[in-house]
Parts: sequence; structure tokens; C-alpha cells
Amino acid sequence: MDIRKVKKLIELLQSSDIAEIEIKEGEEAVRISRMSKYSVPMQMQSAPAAYAAPASPAPAAPEADTKKMRGNVVKSPMVGTFYRSPSPSSPAFVEIGQHVKVGDPICIVEAMKMMNQIEADHTGVIEAILVDDGEPVEFDQPLVTIV
Repeated sequence: MDIRKVKKLIELLQSSDIAEIEIKEGEEAVRISRMSKYSVPMQMQSAPAAYAAPASPAPAAPEADTKKMRGNVVKSPMVGTFYRSPSPSSPAFVEIGQHVKVGDPICIVEAMKMMNQIEADHTGVIEAILVDDGEPVEFDQPLVTIV
């Protein structure tokens, strides 16, 4: 499929209320989606100005500290920027002491301008939020503990 056609489809998607489009031409297919189950407002799609400059990577939590943590530790599946809420004016997905179920959104990790929603992998109560909002995170870095 011609890259110009793909770019045109992206422009069409951005200028409309369409959430997803899929086009098939013979054996070739392209699927473009801009909203997830929990949509992230468009203003969050670009990195905030304060974090646009390359930041020094956050130190990964030492192995010993991770083993001492109580409960289930939700770790970052990628390198990126941690956000507690879907937009700067929205409330945080979770707070300490809040009960969560498997699949509930707990935060967002932005990587390469893509907002990746991180979901609870256990049912329980949020015991600790280990990263500050807007802070860079490393792969496998502990984000939240659930007991």
C-alpha cells in the first residue's frame, strides 16, 4: 500500500470523530486506531514541554528493594514517562488505599508519543505509588504495589 494513502488515512482519522479505520486492498491491509477503551485526550499526545528535552534515565530500583516490597508489584513494561492521570486536568487513575480489580487502569506510560495504559494485574488495595507524575521510568521499574 502506498505510504501517501496511509498518510491520507491518518489525516482523515485526525480530522474526524472516527476512532478506528481498517482498509484492505487485495492482500494488503492497514488498520489505524486513535482511541482506546479509556481514551487519552489529544493534548497528552505530545510530550509536555518540561519533559521534551532528553532527561537522564531514572535509576532502576535495586533488586533487594523490590523483594522487600509487600504485595504484588506492578512494573513498567517499557521505558517511558509515567503519568498518574489521563490528562493534566483529570483526577489520578488510582490513589493509595483505593481498591482495584484485575484490568483496572492504574497509570499511563508514554513511550515514543504513544500513551500506553497500564492495568492492574491483581485484585487488591493500592498500597504505594512508587513513581512521581511525569517522572521517567525504566523497563521493569516498580510503579505501584497492590496488597
